[in-house]
Amino acid sequence: MADSGSPHKPPLLLPDAIHRAIKPGTALLRLETTRSREGLMDGAWWPRTRAIETELPALISVLTGYLGPITRVGMDASAWNSLPPRLVIDGRVVHLDSDPVGDDTVLITRGDNDHFALLVVPPNTTADAAREAMARAVRADNITQAAQILVAATPEPEGDGAADPAARP
Repeated sequence: MADSGSPHKPPLLLPDAIHRAIKPGTALLRLETTRSREGLMDGAWWPRTRAIETELPALISVLTGYLGPITRVGMDASAWNSLPPRLVIDGRVVHLDSDPVGDDTVLITRGDNDHFALLVVPPNTTADAAREAMARAVRADNITQAAQILVAATPEPEGDGAADPAARP
């Protein structure tokens, strides 16, 4: 029998089962309490739709519980149905900036200049691909850009012959 006090598992990690339970609308975050924040992404978000007025309030409410008041959100306007200049969320004004961050990233600002980058998993992504992308994005040692994470997590379409060496001329 293993000693229950032995440090076989790192503390404060999400159990593997959480990745099977992730559904659209979920925010999976890796928020460090230190200044190092070495990974490129601080979290990942899988919205249900491209309607920012519907999707963003829940994300901001959850993040405010961990980070404190959120003042700004930067995102690529072309990735959303519309992008108002601001939303009132939980009684606070949150400014929305159209930044060329790419449709696969959202920048969350706390205070004046403390930014958190979240991978945005497209709403139509399969559950397995979304879980894989989100888990990879929140790894502390992740150095892969958001777009490459999404490409790597998306399965190749079947039936194009590219994977079959016999199909090549």
